Amino acid sequence: MERLRRDLGRSQVVAFINPKGGVHKTTATVLSAAAMGTARDGGVIAWDDNELRGTLGLRAGSARHGRTIRHLVEHLNEVEAAGVHLPEHLDEFLRHSADGSFDVLAGDEDPKLQRHLDPTTVLRVLDILTRTHQVVCIDTGNNVESANWRTVVSSVDRLVVTTVPREDAAFSADWMLDLLEENGYGHLVQNAVTLLSMPTPNQGPLLEDLRKHFASRTRAVAVVPYDPALEPGAKIEFSALRPGTRTAWFEAAATIIDGL
Repeated sequence: MERLRRDLGRSQVVAFINPKGGVHKTTATVLSAAAMGTARDGGVIAWDDNELRGTLGLRAGSARHGRTIRHLVEHLNEVEAAGVHLPEHLDEFLRHSADGSFDVLAGDEDPKLQRHLDPTTVLRVLDILTRTHQVVCIDTGNNVESANWRTVVSSVDRLVVTTVPREDAAFSADWMLDLLEENGYGHLVQNAVTLLSMPTPNQGPLLEDLRKHFASRTRAVAVVPYDPALEPGAKIEFSALRPGTRTAWFEAAATIIDGL
């Protein structure tokens, strides 16, 4: 808790990445934000920046309204001009986690929105979020060639590589790290955290090999266990997890915060 609560000096941006679907990016974003927000008593936001109908808003936020990133982009000028009232104006477009530990900027179901999330718009949204929150957790999309994805990566303080102990998921993460190094982001790769998430009660034979492999590529590796509360793929509630699972997510979140 001391590691999670320490003063970060300024707002920090953390992106959860892996171009393959089904590797717990959304789960990791939600539970990391929940662990950080619980420890820090708020000040954390999770942004669903998945370009193709991400589910973070459905799985993490209370549906007090249907507004998404699309509505924020449509009102970006007036939100930016809110001055000292920025937090109140932004809040009109946010949802909140069930326990109130973090805020949620939901993705939109309209795939045409990605045409409007150009690099300039992404940076404007990030500027607003970093002015109102201490930690911004971003659930990224799967298209590493998109301008949106590349803009987010170039703007983060820490990358969190999410994967499950399967060959295809790990290969995708490894390939992505190679791509990042080739494009001048070697410093982000060296300081990244790999998050290995267990999708079943059985850890499987690959876990230790993958732990060692990604420990050689990234700054740290965190392993979080399977939890039956996550299996249905429904709303994620931190308090519904087993005590041991919550402890593991607190440790994983502290590992992400370390060194920021």
